[in-house]
Amino acid sequence: MTRPPTAAQRRVIDAADPVTGRLRGTEAQLAALVRHGLAFRHPRPPHDHFLTPAGHRTRDAAPQPQAAARPEPNGVFAPRVGGAETADDGPARAREVHSAWQGLLELRRMTNPDAAVDRPCGWERAHLVRAAALALEAAGHPPEGPDRAGYRVRATPQPEAVAVYEADGERLRACEATLERAGWQTGEYTEPRTRTRYLLASPRRV
Repeated sequence: MTRPPTAAQRRVIDAADPVTGRLRGTEAQLAALVRHGLAFRHPRPPHDHFLTPAGHRTRDAAPQPQAAARPEPNGVFAPRVGGAETADDGPARAREVHSAWQGLLELRRMTNPDAAVDRPCGWERAHLVRAAALALEAAGHPPEGPDRAGYRVRATPQPEAVAVYEADGERLRACEATLERAGWQTGEYTEPRTRTRYLLASPRRV
């Protein structure tokens, strides 16, 4: 890509499904994104177009101001990583989480070389914290919030690894089981200074 996308192409990129990267646009817009290496046309019917890793980076590098400030009210789904987020456990949120998880499984099927859905795909390795949080939230684990305990997913200095914290030991082990079912390899560790137990989780490759 030698030049930035046009305003019309940028709108197509920004409107892509936040999890799968599925695109909607005119044939000319989609073809232009393919030529620039920002999208690819899936070889299997219905031959939808999806963001490439470069396309995801382009979208993430310059998010729309409204989406960056208030992602969920503006319609952009974001998995809850735990922390200061307010928790909405209503039916609408449950439907969004279920849809996002099903979309991620479909992305695995389409982008893993052997169409496997039991292990993470390239998008998950590029968005470790969001991918792990989605797996946990989709399985029904509550994220930590201002007024409740729950999981927290945080980035780590290690490549392809996130840390998952949960104050309750039994719930931490339940998070470990969920991530392993979702195709992650995990290990339980203790922080030397605080003695806090946490999981170190990485996407499984085989």
